[in-house]
Amino acid sequence: MAELSPMMKQYFEIKKQYPDTILFFRLGDFYEMFYDDAKLASRELELTLTGRDCGQAERAPMCGVPFHSYETYVARLISKGYKVAICEQMEDPALAKGLVKRDIIRVVTPGTVLENSMLDESKNNYICSLCISGTQAGVCFADVSTGELHATTLYGKNAEELTQRLINELSRFSPREILIGQEALDLSTLPDFIKKRMSVSLELLSGDDFAAETCAPLVLEQFHKDDLDELELSEKPEITRAVGALLKYLKRTERAGLERMEDLDLYSGTQYMRLNLNTRRNLELLETMRSKEKRGSLLWVLDRTRTAMGKRLIRSWIENPLLSPAQIGRRLNAVEELLDDSILRDGLSNRLSGIHDLERLMSRIVYGNSNGRELRSLSFACESLPMLKSLLKDSRSEMLRGIWGEIDELQDLRGLIERAIVDEPPFSVREGGVIRPGFSEELDHLKGDMSDGRGVIARIEAQERERTGIPKLKVGYNRVFGYYIEISNAYKDQAPTEYIRKQTLTNCERFITPELKELEGRILGAHDKSVQLEYQLFDSVRKRVAAQMSRVQKTAAAVARLDVLLSFAQVSADRKYIRPTVNLNGKIILKESRHPVVEALSEEPFVPNDADLDREENRVAIITGPNMAGKSTFMRQIALIVIMAQIGCFVPAASAEIGIVDAIFTRVGASDDLASGQSTFMVEMAEVAEIVKEATSDSLLILDEIGRGTSTFDGMSIARAVLEYVADRRQLGAKTLFATHYHELTELEELIPGVKNYNIAVKKRGDDITFLRRIIRGGADDSYGIEVAKLAGVPNRIITRAKQILAELDSGNAVPQQKGNVKKSEDPEDDMQLALIPPNQTEILDKLGGLDVNTLTPIECMNTLFELTKLAK
Repeated sequence: MAELSPMMKQYFEIKKQYPDTILFFRLGDFYEMFYDDAKLASRELELTLTGRDCGQAERAPMCGVPFHSYETYVARLISKGYKVAICEQMEDPALAKGLVKRDIIRVVTPGTVLENSMLDESKNNYICSLCISGTQAGVCFADVSTGELHATTLYGKNAEELTQRLINELSRFSPREILIGQEALDLSTLPDFIKKRMSVSLELLSGDDFAAETCAPLVLEQFHKDDLDELELSEKPEITRAVGALLKYLKRTERAGLERMEDLDLYSGTQYMRLNLNTRRNLELLETMRSKEKRGSLLWVLDRTRTAMGKRLIRSWIENPLLSPAQIGRRLNAVEELLDDSILRDGLSNRLSGIHDLERLMSRIVYGNSNGRELRSLSFACESLPMLKSLLKDSRSEMLRGIWGEIDELQDLRGLIERAIVDEPPFSVREGGVIRPGFSEELDHLKGDMSDGRGVIARIEAQERERTGIPKLKVGYNRVFGYYIEISNAYKDQAPTEYIRKQTLTNCERFITPELKELEGRILGAHDKSVQLEYQLFDSVRKRVAAQMSRVQKTAAAVARLDVLLSFAQVSADRKYIRPTVNLNGKIILKESRHPVVEALSEEPFVPNDADLDREENRVAIITGPNMAGKSTFMRQIALIVIMAQIGCFVPAASAEIGIVDAIFTRVGASDDLASGQSTFMVEMAEVAEIVKEATSDSLLILDEIGRGTSTFDGMSIARAVLEYVADRRQLGAKTLFATHYHELTELEELIPGVKNYNIAVKKRGDDITFLRRIIRGGADDSYGIEVAKLAGVPNRIITRAKQILAELDSGNAVPQQKGNVKKSEDPEDDMQLALIPPNQTEILDKLGGLDVNTLTPIECMNTLFELTKLAK
């Protein structure tokens, strides 16, 4: 086998270090891929597969993408689950002696993306690290693109409970990439959930990556601390190991810029309302259940944000309602002040519209991946800050005044960028044209030499024409020979003797002179030097901006909070929401409340309803009534209003008192879990089991049609047992909205303190019904199932037969038609009627109904039992 070329040796040396990635190898204006990487990329990216001579007998398979548009191709590979290693030229090829030096500058994985073109500006892009130790786990979530780092410890009484809490936490943050060890794989249902339910890349790390002795020093170094006590981690080894493993992974992939993560947010379950996976999905907080679209969700209603930072923060606030009335009150005070001042709202909205994504811009600058255009975007964002701060200077609410104090106008950074960077910089920072004239005297001098040199060339051309008398003599340039004098064949004999012949062409001769070569060196040297100097100057400016990371980050966070508060105020003004009273008394009292999403989607006026729940006499509301009448809408609207109040937003109601809810649990709808082989009823019971285990007396439960997935008696028994448990203050005593078709359960109002009956008002005229959408006291007198079936379009023949069967069941005299004894009707389709009761059952029931067991002698009992047994057989 022939020896590899030097360039291919270099390629294989680098590829050996990153075998599990697709290597983008920079060659001139392209990132090239070779061998298996080329075959894979050509298939996944639909690129033409070519070949390259590499010193071997067979040509190496090869394909490539332009370096200036590589992000599009990397994004497609990342979305398919691949990792991409970016190998860059580390020196100017024109100045390199021999083989150009190349090295990996970063490895792009789903959780480490920085490029705006690969990110959704409205969502965080989290990478997660899990460290499992027995029945507790250290969990951390980092967004490399914004510098956020959150961590907590999760506990469970057993592996199943820990797994469920991990699933809920992963679902809340929705990471794109998860780092796990073998211990996580041993939690059998966790890997299954991640693989089947989450669109995520799973990275298995070794035990050494989670070793405490290497993780702790790395964490201390990252956050510039001398002791874990300063980070409140001395008693939280699982968090230390999880964060340390994450930092090791990021050092391997990002290579630079980890100083962007300068704060570690340790959070706990006592700070925020608990919303598990089912609750977030059933209440459609961020997206709809069926289409997975934003439209139709609570986020869609509330999001009027103007900045990317605000769009990410409002999602976080919706998923993390507060538990502190004081913190909620501060948000509500700010929203109220903005709501009351429409001029201030308009002014702030206009200024926020001009602010680019400060967080992600700053990340790219710190990581060294930004170009001139992104620095200009930062400068443009800074332009709006002085006026934004000025508008807030007279704010009265504590939160708005705090935002005013935290916004840094950053005019020194803006001034630096304006002086240094041209208005419309090119995409590349290594080819010149980035630095504004006047910023560097040395650069201006070099560019002057270049401009002057071109003028000298023109003068030489005119001078030589006059001296030689050759009218068409011209001075040209190409990359092979540099500058030359070209004389056509008609005049080549008139060339002066000092001209040195360099090239003979078909219709002309080309010459050089010592003077021309000297000038060439001066001009070309000035160009190369200016390009190199421009990059150095740009990099210096970029580093000076990066050094102010803390100021920009603080300002970005303040702008994001202002944006969300302004969004709440604007939607409250448009939708006529009112300020809720939030306290710790446990009461939820709503007057004329409305569903925020249904109201926004519908063109018809929404029928409002009251609600009254507390810890005493109104703990449980049993809601009966027909399907489609609005039971689920009502229950969901109560839950959504509680969430809105606890995130600090005004709510759709005439008045609202919200006693802090520590968690909301929902059991809504019916669905099979085919992936794990669970039936509808099994899914329902699993959700009920989680609710009764996790809920407290301060929780709000939304239970819709418990027990409908099994036989009537089994289902009703389970529904009643669940109701008794949640209503019993010694067991749970949680505030509960319980919708059911089991009318028998309405008797619990007389048996269990704290249980109240409600129903959906219905107006009936003959066979037609109208849903009035009003919740009224008392149990429903009918389920109106047949009427609802008629509304849904079930054929009249079926509706008519259903009424016959219902009448027979209500009378207790339903007699079936057994095979062979079926009475023929005029319509042959009527022969398909289903018989419900065996023919002898009526006689048995009649005999049983006529017995008085208190008057029967033992022998009469025996005889009666014998007769009944004979009839049954």
